[in-house]
Amino acid sequence: MSYSHLTTFERGRLESLNKLGWSTRKIALELNRHHSTIARELNRNSTKEYASEVAQVKYVERRKACKPTGKWSDSLAEVIEEKLQLTWSPEQIIGRLVELKLSFKTIYRWLYLGLLNKVDITVLRHKGKRQKPVETRGRFNIGTSITERPKEIKKRTTFGHWELDTMVSSRGKSKGCFATFAERKTRMYIAVKMDNRSSSSMETAILNMFAMYPPGVFMTSTVDRGKEFACYSSIEEQVDMSIYFADPYSSWQRGTNENANGLLREFFPKKTDLAQVPKEDLELALHLINHRPRKCLGWKTSYEAFWEEVSQLD
Repeated sequence: MSYSHLTTFERGRLESLNKLGWSTRKIALELNRHHSTIARELNRNSTKEYASEVAQVKYVERRKACKPTGKWSDSLAEVIEEKLQLTWSPEQIIGRLVELKLSFKTIYRWLYLGLLNKVDITVLRHKGKRQKPVETRGRFNIGTSITERPKEIKKRTTFGHWELDTMVSSRGKSKGCFATFAERKTRMYIAVKMDNRSSSSMETAILNMFAMYPPGVFMTSTVDRGKEFACYSSIEEQVDMSIYFADPYSSWQRGTNENANGLLREFFPKKTDLAQVPKEDLELALHLINHRPRKCLGWKTSYEAFWEEVSQLD
């Protein structure tokens, strides 16, 4: 039988039976309670004799005092609000700041209760499935297929393997776009502005990016079959980097880049004219994304994991 507190009615009967001189065991049988429950009630609430009204008042007071205070505090809220403003998710906050000793669900509850007043809940990661876009741009069917890519790249056991894509402005806004780069092992994410989506602009962006880092950082790239990557043969001739092409309509084969593009879209929604985005705003967004602790990296940031790998290159 599950435990429940004595009711006002039971305390009244207990008072009457106790005055009749019944033993605690006999009263317990009458009230269908354990005899230790009756004994504790009498010892706790009796002075000269047991009075049900006095016992009920004492019970209510004890119940008020025994309610848990919870883990909420202004100082804790300040720490959480600071990280949420840096676009960390509740799970990232708890994963990195283990000394908080909270569940990330607690942070969500505080958010929805309005206890974290300085935070707009739109900064939380998106949830649910999104509608699959319809591909309207041109494609080509040459180049090395992803099926020929070494297996260790898929397993993310080696460093220097990237996924490339483009992020475009809303139709009718402008031709301005971003070239985006995501390293598979460390999830390091880079984006640079391009004037248009032409293959020559993409070639310039890739070569400039290649020149910025030491040898070994760019070993391979996996791209889709958009026409902006028609420059692949020229790139392979100029630098030591193999390029592999994902299958048509298989964005999941470049999931690291697709996910990172979704994070960047939270800063620059679809209606944004990317040509008008200041360089400083793009750099700030990338800084926030790359400095979030990642569960898949043992709560390191992508920035930390990336430069740790770079430091180990010969």
